[in-house]
Amino acid sequence: MFHKEGNIFQRRGQDAVSPVEYREAIAAALTHELGGAGRAAKTTIKWTGVTERTAKNWISSSYGPSGENLLELLRHSDAVFFVVLGLAGRNEALTISRIEHIKQNLEGVLQDINAICGSEGG
Repeated sequence: MFHKEGNIFQRRGQDAVSPVEYREAIAAALTHELGGAGRAAKTTIKWTGVTERTAKNWISSSYGPSGENLLELLRHSDAVFFVVLGLAGRNEALTISRIEHIKQNLEGVLQDINAICGSEGG
């Protein structure tokens, strides 16, 4: 799920996620959140410590991350986190996570508004 544009990867039934679907979902999440392939690759390398070729393979959906690398992506990327929850069929957890994310964004907006109003009021 990409909260800004409303793209959602949903599981239908109890079917297993295909390797292609997994790779494409991770690639879409990374490029959506991080921008173009070059920028996404550099950030992915920074987050996981993988080689440039590996990062580019993930972003092009030739391969997908596994194990420890997926955990590092989940740690750093909201988009990957939301996509993995959706692929796992954890819709309730996905909804709760989205609400928490929205609340955090709103808190930031309110702080900005208070800062602007406070600086104009003085």
